[in-house]
Amino acid sequence: MTPPTAPAAPPFDSALLEEAAKKSGLLWIAPAGHPARPVWHTWHDGAVHILQDRTADAVEQHVPGLAEAATAEVTLRSKDKGGRLITWTADVTVLTPDTEPWPPAAAALHADRLNAPDGEDQPSRWARDCVIVRLDTPRTLTHGPDLPQTSQSAPPAPTSATTRGPSPKNLSLGRKLRPR
Repeated sequence: MTPPTAPAAPPFDSALLEEAAKKSGLLWIAPAGHPARPVWHTWHDGAVHILQDRTADAVEQHVPGLAEAATAEVTLRSKDKGGRLITWTADVTVLTPDTEPWPPAAAALHADRLNAPDGEDQPSRWARDCVIVRLDTPRTLTHGPDLPQTSQSAPPAPTSATTRGPSPKNLSLGRKLRPR
Protein backbone atom coordinates (compact mmCIF):
# COMPACT_ATOMS: atom_id res chain seq x y z
CA MET A 1 0.00 0.00 0.00
CA THR A 2 1.33 3.41 -0.92
CA PRO A 3 0.86 6.04 1.81
CA PRO A 4 -0.69 9.39 0.90
CA THR A 5 1.76 11.85 -0.58
CA ALA A 6 3.12 14.37 1.88
CA PRO A 7 3.36 18.06 0.98
CA ALA A 8 6.51 18.95 -0.96
CA ALA A 9 9.54 19.96 1.07
CA PRO A 10 10.83 23.54 0.69
CA PRO A 11 13.33 23.95 -2.19
CA PHE A 12 16.34 24.34 0.14
CA ASP A 13 15.44 21.16 2.03
CA SER A 14 14.91 19.21 -1.19
CA ALA A 15 18.26 20.39 -2.58
CA LEU A 16 20.06 19.56 0.69
CA LEU A 17 18.51 16.09 0.76
CA GLU A 18 19.45 15.38 -2.86
CA GLU A 19 23.02 16.62 -2.47
CA ALA A 20 23.59 14.71 0.78
CA ALA A 21 22.13 11.51 -0.66
CA LYS A 22 24.24 11.74 -3.81
CA LYS A 23 27.48 12.28 -1.89
CA SER A 24 26.97 9.80 0.93
CA GLY A 25 27.10 6.09 0.18
CA LEU A 26 25.79 5.13 3.61
CA LEU A 27 22.68 6.06 5.53
CA TRP A 28 21.02 4.95 8.74
CA ILE A 29 17.45 3.73 8.47
CA ALA A 30 14.99 2.89 11.24
CA PRO A 31 11.65 1.39 10.19
CA ALA A 32 8.86 1.97 12.71
CA GLY A 33 9.45 -0.17 15.80
CA HIS A 34 12.99 -1.23 14.81
CA PRO A 35 16.45 0.15 15.64
CA ALA A 36 18.46 2.10 13.08
CA ARG A 37 20.80 0.14 10.82
CA PRO A 38 23.43 1.30 8.33
CA VAL A 39 22.76 0.51 4.66
CA TRP A 40 24.31 1.43 1.33
CA HIS A 41 22.06 3.18 -1.13
CA THR A 42 21.93 5.13 -4.36
CA TRP A 43 20.09 8.30 -5.40
CA HIS A 44 18.00 7.68 -8.51
CA ASP A 45 14.97 9.38 -10.05
CA GLY A 46 14.57 11.87 -7.19
CA ALA A 47 14.60 9.34 -4.35
CA VAL A 48 16.88 7.13 -2.27
CA HIS A 49 16.87 3.47 -3.36
CA ILE A 50 18.03 0.60 -1.13
CA LEU A 51 18.57 -2.98 -2.20
CA GLN A 52 17.23 -5.40 0.39
CA ASP A 53 17.37 -9.17 0.45
CA ARG A 54 14.11 -10.94 1.24
CA THR A 55 15.76 -13.07 3.94
CA ALA A 56 18.05 -12.08 6.79
CA ASP A 57 20.72 -14.73 6.12
CA ALA A 58 21.40 -13.96 2.46
CA VAL A 59 24.13 -12.20 0.48
CA GLU A 60 22.69 -8.67 0.36
CA GLN A 61 21.79 -6.30 3.21
CA HIS A 62 18.57 -6.86 5.14
CA VAL A 63 16.77 -4.40 7.41
CA PRO A 64 14.12 -6.12 9.54
CA GLY A 65 10.69 -4.55 9.11
CA LEU A 66 11.64 -2.19 6.27
CA ALA A 67 9.71 -3.90 3.46
CA GLU A 68 6.57 -4.00 5.63
CA ALA A 69 6.83 -0.43 6.97
CA ALA A 70 4.83 2.50 5.62
CA THR A 71 7.45 5.00 6.81
CA ALA A 72 11.00 4.98 8.12
CA GLU A 73 13.29 7.49 9.79
CA VAL A 74 16.39 8.09 7.67
CA THR A 75 19.62 9.82 8.69
CA LEU A 76 22.31 10.87 6.23
CA ARG A 77 25.80 11.72 7.36
CA SER A 78 28.15 14.36 6.06
CA LYS A 79 30.66 12.92 3.61
CA ASP A 80 33.56 15.04 4.87
CA LYS A 81 32.89 15.20 8.63
CA GLY A 82 31.00 11.92 9.11
CA GLY A 83 28.45 13.57 11.42
CA ARG A 84 24.68 13.65 11.14
CA LEU A 85 23.68 16.06 8.40
CA ILE A 86 19.98 15.53 7.78
CA THR A 87 17.19 13.36 9.18
CA TRP A 88 13.79 12.82 7.63
CA THR A 89 10.78 10.56 7.77
CA ALA A 90 10.35 8.91 4.38
CA ASP A 91 7.49 7.03 2.75
CA VAL A 92 8.54 3.45 1.96
CA THR A 93 7.64 1.96 -1.42
CA VAL A 94 8.72 -1.59 -2.28
CA LEU A 95 9.66 -2.21 -5.91
CA THR A 96 9.50 -5.77 -7.22
CA PRO A 97 10.86 -7.10 -10.54
CA ASP A 98 7.40 -7.00 -12.13
CA THR A 99 6.97 -3.24 -11.55
CA GLU A 100 7.91 -0.59 -14.11
CA PRO A 101 10.44 1.32 -11.91
CA TRP A 102 12.47 -1.86 -11.15
CA PRO A 103 14.79 -2.01 -14.23
CA PRO A 104 16.16 1.56 -14.04
CA ALA A 105 16.46 1.39 -10.23
CA ALA A 106 18.26 -1.97 -10.44
CA ALA A 107 20.60 -0.56 -13.10
CA ALA A 108 21.44 2.43 -10.87
CA LEU A 109 22.09 0.17 -7.86
CA HIS A 110 24.16 -2.20 -10.02
CA ALA A 111 26.37 0.71 -11.12
CA ASP A 112 27.01 1.70 -7.48
CA ARG A 113 27.42 -1.81 -6.00
CA LEU A 114 31.01 -2.52 -4.99
CA ASN A 115 32.60 -5.97 -4.69
CA ALA A 116 29.67 -7.86 -6.16
CA PRO A 117 30.10 -11.62 -5.77
CA ASP A 118 28.58 -12.37 -9.17
CA GLY A 119 29.47 -9.32 -11.30
CA GLU A 120 27.20 -8.75 -14.27
CA ASP A 121 24.79 -11.50 -13.18
CA GLN A 122 23.79 -9.67 -10.01
CA PRO A 123 20.66 -7.92 -11.43
CA SER A 124 19.17 -11.32 -12.32
CA ARG A 125 20.00 -12.61 -8.80
CA TRP A 126 18.43 -9.48 -7.33
CA ALA A 127 15.25 -10.08 -9.33
CA ARG A 128 15.09 -13.56 -7.83
CA ASP A 129 16.15 -12.85 -4.21
CA CYS A 130 15.70 -9.14 -3.43
CA VAL A 131 13.39 -6.16 -3.43
CA ILE A 132 14.31 -2.53 -3.98
CA VAL A 133 13.02 -0.10 -1.38
CA ARG A 134 12.37 3.45 -2.56
CA LEU A 135 12.35 6.17 0.10
CA ASP A 136 10.05 8.91 -1.15
CA THR A 137 8.74 12.30 -0.12
CA PRO A 138 10.10 13.60 3.17
CA ARG A 139 7.20 13.97 5.61
CA THR A 140 9.37 15.79 8.12
CA LEU A 141 12.91 16.97 7.49
CA THR A 142 15.39 18.08 10.15
CA HIS A 143 18.84 19.61 9.68
CA GLY A 144 21.27 21.98 11.35
CA PRO A 145 20.57 23.07 14.93
CA ASP A 146 17.24 21.19 14.96
CA LEU A 147 19.03 17.81 14.94
CA PRO A 148 19.33 15.96 18.28
CA GLN A 149 22.43 16.97 20.22
CA THR A 150 22.96 13.50 21.74
CA SER A 151 25.16 10.93 20.02
CA GLN A 152 22.38 8.35 19.53
CA SER A 153 25.06 5.65 19.67
CA ALA A 154 24.02 2.04 20.21
CA PRO A 155 25.73 -1.34 20.38
CA PRO A 156 26.28 -3.00 17.00
CA ALA A 157 23.50 -5.20 15.65
CA PRO A 158 24.16 -8.95 15.81
CA THR A 159 25.78 -10.23 12.63
CA SER A 160 27.52 -13.26 11.23
CA ALA A 161 30.21 -11.00 9.76
CA THR A 162 33.21 -11.41 12.05
CA THR A 163 36.97 -11.36 11.74
CA ARG A 164 38.69 -14.71 11.32
CA GLY A 165 41.18 -14.11 14.11
CA PRO A 166 43.97 -11.78 15.11
CA SER A 167 45.80 -9.86 12.42
CA PRO A 168 49.24 -11.19 11.48
CA LYS A 169 52.17 -9.56 13.21
CA ASN A 170 54.12 -7.05 11.25
CA LEU A 171 57.24 -8.94 10.21
CA SER A 172 59.30 -5.79 9.81
CA LEU A 173 59.03 -4.77 13.47
CA GLY A 174 62.39 -4.81 15.22
CA ARG A 175 64.35 -5.06 11.98
CA LYS A 176 66.46 -2.24 10.71
CA LEU A 177 66.04 -1.20 7.14
CA ARG A 178 69.08 -1.56 4.90
CA PRO A 179 70.67 1.67 3.77
CA ARG A 180 70.44 2.27 0.03
